[in-house]
Amino acid sequence: MAIGTSIEWTESTWNPVTGCSKISAGCANCYAERMARRLKAVGVPNYANGFEVTLHEELLKLPLKWRKPKIIFVNSMSDLFHEKIPDDFIARVFDIMNRASWHRFQILTKRSDRLSRMNPDLPWAENIRMGVTVEDRKCAFRVEHLRKTRASIKFISMEPLLEPIAELDLIGIDWVIVGGESGPGARPLNEDWVMDIKGKCQTSNIPFFFKQWGGVNKKKGGRLLEGRLWNQMPVR
Repeated sequence: MAIGTSIEWTESTWNPVTGCSKISAGCANCYAERMARRLKAVGVPNYANGFEVTLHEELLKLPLKWRKPKIIFVNSMSDLFHEKIPDDFIARVFDIMNRASWHRFQILTKRSDRLSRMNPDLPWAENIRMGVTVEDRKCAFRVEHLRKTRASIKFISMEPLLEPIAELDLIGIDWVIVGGESGPGARPLNEDWVMDIKGKCQTSNIPFFFKQWGGVNKKKGGRLLEGRLWNQMPVR
């Protein structure tokens, strides 16, 4: 049975690695870190190390057992391109994604420099979507790294969006996700920032997905933008 998720832009999650470390401003109030600590506290075996980077060999082949096609977020509780994950383990994750061709896999990283270095050696099957997080102007360079990959679908996650990014270059990008931060200490999301990005997407005919306004109470903030839901996704 696939592992369901409340993440709006995917259907299931697969975590052959758990744990991560902070690398940029968007990491300050990391939801995965909070969740990992809670799971460790209640004795979930895969989180015995809390939020330390941990490889789970026993979970590598899990997608091969899920016969119903799913959209799968890879490492929702980590970053596949974290410096503590060996190259050969990343290669094995890609091998499984290639073999499980009936699924669509979505990878999201903040470590675009390593993604860029490994890109030529990775087997980019058509069912692998690659994304980078861009939460502020300092992180916009990640888009250039993403653009140079051989992934068939390239997407940007702007969550949590922390400031306006007027110079965002969407050439070669297939999908944009925008969202505010949620949970304790959530930083505010300005509607003008969102509308600017939505406008860029519409001008370039790029699917736009608005995930949430965020805030301490995520459900109270909701997902409506201009009175409607924006759930656009790539068609392939």
